[in-house]
Amino acid sequence: MFKGLIASVSASFLFGVLYYIAPALAPLDGEQIFGWRVLSTLPFTTLLLLWRKDAIKVLLLLKRVARHPPFALALLLSAALLGSQLWLFLWAPLHGRALAVSLGYFLLPLIMVLAGRVLFAERLTRGQMLAAALAVLGVLHELVTVGGLSWETWFVSIGYTVYFALRRRIGTAHIGGHWLDMAVLSPVALWFVMRGPSSLALAGEHAHLWVLIPVLGILSAVALALYMMASRLLPLGLFGLLSYVEPVLLALVALLLGESIRPQQWWTYGPIFVAVGILVADAILRQRGAARPSAA
Repeated sequence: MFKGLIASVSASFLFGVLYYIAPALAPLDGEQIFGWRVLSTLPFTTLLLLWRKDAIKVLLLLKRVARHPPFALALLLSAALLGSQLWLFLWAPLHGRALAVSLGYFLLPLIMVLAGRVLFAERLTRGQMLAAALAVLGVLHELVTVGGLSWETWFVSIGYTVYFALRRRIGTAHIGGHWLDMAVLSPVALWFVMRGPSSLALAGEHAHLWVLIPVLGILSAVALALYMMASRLLPLGLFGLLSYVEPVLLALVALLLGESIRPQQWWTYGPIFVAVGILVADAILRQRGAARPSAA
């Protein structure tokens, strides 16, 4: 449980760093950045796969496809769900839809809590229930402030829930499954990189891209690996609630980039900040409580 907590929070922190450096990748557009993210992430994900000795899991998945070809459709669906989220994350800030997408990340944990109870019969502790209630207050205030839910909001909150639930159902909630998702996305990513105007030409004209693109790959590979690890180690409900760490960090990144939180927005962010603190404290207390009997 504690390892899952650390993996989730660390992944959210690294996603915040990615969000912070994304504007520096100009003049690449959202699709080109997506393509480079996938292509630059795959080599580092491969290294993680080999370091963790999980390559056998990829082979087992391929053998499942050979024994049962329709399983390939499930793998394609998994890759498509992940790819669409990676693309939207980079597309939205460049097209004035960052607020709608961030609202989706705020709504995502509530959808995942519901999915955890319905699909996996998971129960929440009192601390988690309190955190969920506070999160609901924050999200409700955001809904009232924004005035409605856009397609981007629903795409994030429902799409990621379906993705993680699917991975658990088909047995790909591990680094091997994640590597396969990225490998399947590679042809699409290559097309985005090579389509005119070629981003290779842009990179040749802007030397800083040759530094930032590998950094993008390293950060993305480690962050996604930690995120997938957390999705496997944590109950779906707790994993969903911990997803609030990411939008909170994205809000902090926005402040560093010069944006500001209006006074009325503290009614959104305040309860969620408190909810995250409760989740961390609850997980630490549960871990200590579980360790005491074994030490006796």
